[in-house]
Amino acid sequence: MSNLPAVTDASFEADVLKSDKPVLVDFWAEWCGPCRQVSPILDELAKDHGEKMGFVAMNVDENPVVPSTYRVTGIPTLNVYQGGEVVKTIVGARPKAAILKELEGFLG
Repeated sequence: MSNLPAVTDASFEADVLKSDKPVLVDFWAEWCGPCRQVSPILDELAKDHGEKMGFVAMNVDENPVVPSTYRVTGIPTLNVYQGGEVVKTIVGARPKAAILKELEGFLG
């Protein structure tokens, strides 16, 4: 799927909630067509903006705890976490320009 580092239920707190910079979590699944559309866009964003923001992916089928904790009911869902809290949620596939616009406050 994506080339983003994988985050799991077990590693979520350390990798995301305790990060010193904002982290975008891509909640996805193998069977999700729109997730496949968003994946290369997120890979590009991670390459271009990885110094300002973390980018990770979580397979919702393999990791049920975190998605249910944060009420992720549709995928793809992109949640931005900062200071241990969800500060932005984007649900559904969007073009790169729309995702960039949503994230501009975090990317400077």
